[in-house]
This record gives sequence, C-alpha cells and structure tokens, in this order.
Amino acid sequence: MSIGELISLYKNKELIINPIYQRLFRWEESQKTKFIESLLLGIPIPPIFVFQQSNGVWELIDGLQRVSTVLEFVGELIGPDGQRVPPSSLEGTNLLPNLADVHWNPTQEDDPKSLTTTQQLDLKRARLRVEILKKESDEEAKFELFQRLNTGGSHLSEQEVRNCVLVMVNSDFYNWLTTVATSADFETTVPLTETAKSQQKHLELALRLVAYRRTPYSPSLDVNEYLDKAALRLAHLTPAERETEDATIRRTMGVLAQALGADAFKRWDGGRHTGGFLISGFDAIAHGVASNIEAIRALDTPTDWVREKARGVWLEEAFRQNSGMGVRGTTRLSNLLPFGEQFFRP
Repeated sequence: MSIGELISLYKNKELIINPIYQRLFRWEESQKTKFIESLLLGIPIPPIFVFQQSNGVWELIDGLQRVSTVLEFVGELIGPDGQRVPPSSLEGTNLLPNLADVHWNPTQEDDPKSLTTTQQLDLKRARLRVEILKKESDEEAKFELFQRLNTGGSHLSEQEVRNCVLVMVNSDFYNWLTTVATSADFETTVPLTETAKSQQKHLELALRLVAYRRTPYSPSLDVNEYLDKAALRLAHLTPAERETEDATIRRTMGVLAQALGADAFKRWDGGRHTGGFLISGFDAIAHGVASNIEAIRALDTPTDWVREKARGVWLEEAFRQNSGMGVRGTTRLSNLLPFGEQFFRP
C-alpha cells in the first residue's frame, strides 16, 4: 500500500491509532528525519501490522512511529489529546543535507523550504507492506506476535507490551487497572521512581495482585510468562468480578497505607525500615493481606495488627530464604505466595 493511501485511510478514520499507544512510543527528531529520508531514497521499509476490527476498521498495532512520523510531517496527525499535532520540519542528513528545516507545503508557493513536487510525489508513492490480523485471531497468537514485534529493537518494558495487548483485547479492563494503580493508597504504599512509572511498573504491580488471587502460579512458567497468560485471562473478568477485586485491593492498600505508609514494602531490620521498595515484600505482604482482608478488617485493631505482622515478615526465616539475592523469581513466587497467605491469617 502507498503512503498516500495510508494517509487517506487515516483521514477517513478507516485507520486508527489508539491514544494509549501514542503515549508509549516516542521517536527523536533525528529518527523521524531518517525515516522520511529512507522513504525519499526508496529504501525498503519493514511491514506494519494492523488489527482489523469487526467493522473493518484497521487499528495500528506495530509501525506506529513510522506511520505517525509521516502523518505528523504532512500535518494530519491527531495527538492523544484529540488535537492536531503541529506539522514537523526535517533535519539535514549526511545523504540529503538540504532537508534541513524542510517541511510539507502542498502549494509550495513562495516557500523555498518546502519539499519539491517531485519529492512529495515520491513520498506519497512510497510503499509499505501491511500485515492484517483478523478479528477472529486467537488472543494468545496476537499477544505473541505483538510481544515479538516490540521486544526486539524497541525499548518497551514487559508491562508496556502487556498494556498494549490489554487495550487491544479489552480496553475497559486496562482502564480499570490504571484506576487501581493510580489510587491514592496504592501510590502511597508503592512510591516508585518516575522511571519505574514510565515503564508502567505500577500497572504491573496492580496486575500481580489480581493475578495472584485469580490465576494460580505455576512454577513451570517464569514470572513474565505467568503475567502474560494471566493478563489475557483477567481481561475477561466480568464487571462484577472487577468490582470484587477493586474492593479487595482498595481495602488491602488502605490498611497498609494507614499502618505503614510509604514503608509498607521496605525492609524492617527490627528497629526501622531501610532501603527502597522490594518486590519480595510486596509479593508476600500485599498478597497475604489481600487473601485475608475480610478477617483482618474484623479485628479490633486491624491497622496495628497489620503493622506488626508486616514488620514481622522480614524477620521470618522462611521469608529470608526465599527473598534474598540470587533467588529465582519462580522460586520466590512458589514459596512466598503461600507463605503470605498463611502468615497473615488472623
């Protein structure tokens, strides 16, 4: 298909780019220029992948930067906020130094910095191969394809890939998970760095809490494989099931926020909390409290009880043996999840 045809499909809303994908992917100006240069030079471009919805509309799932770079350059790209993105200008390159500050202007009248008519036609006639995933495609096959496409040359985290697939499979579940992960108590007890947040670590942790309760962990899978499979299953939770999980997580993080605040998942040395957030503490404590939250809430002083028990976790030999340096993720989950369930049982 030609670039011109893709532009027409996008303008007619027959090719859509999910705003969530736009927020996850970013190219530098130099990368955008090199791509436009490649099109002008006739260099072959890797295929793009689209997901065909039931109404026949294509949703772009791989090739977002390539397509949106062209759309931005010609002034047709709509940003995540629903507003048109200002047209971009190019930078000079080694092969085409005269591209510096050049932009797209269909009329070209009195505009020495516009692409020439020939260059514009060359750009619109450049062709991309389009691979189409049909609506009937198996969800696990979609996940596998998307994961392979986006964990090679790009810099997406495992959870960023999961997010894109969740949006594709059930955007309502993704939106709900985001709401859970950005709630006040969740953010209080899980004080992540900006880098960790940008890699969607908070959504991974929220997903873990639901997955541990709804999808038994199998030691035959590594942690990321387990979360991949769990995400696809959990995406089909009914609204009532999501409501149940929502209440459980909010109550769990609420009592932990009251009991320990930002220290909830930091090591306790017997006298004070030290260091930063630890995933082993989260797995044992958050899951343990969530598994027993109704019984805990029935106690006379649940906040004090949780504070004492959460600190006691770090002093337990069973926890130490399965949470130290060098312990495999599979070993950690296989042992700490049942440990947490038992340890936090009133």
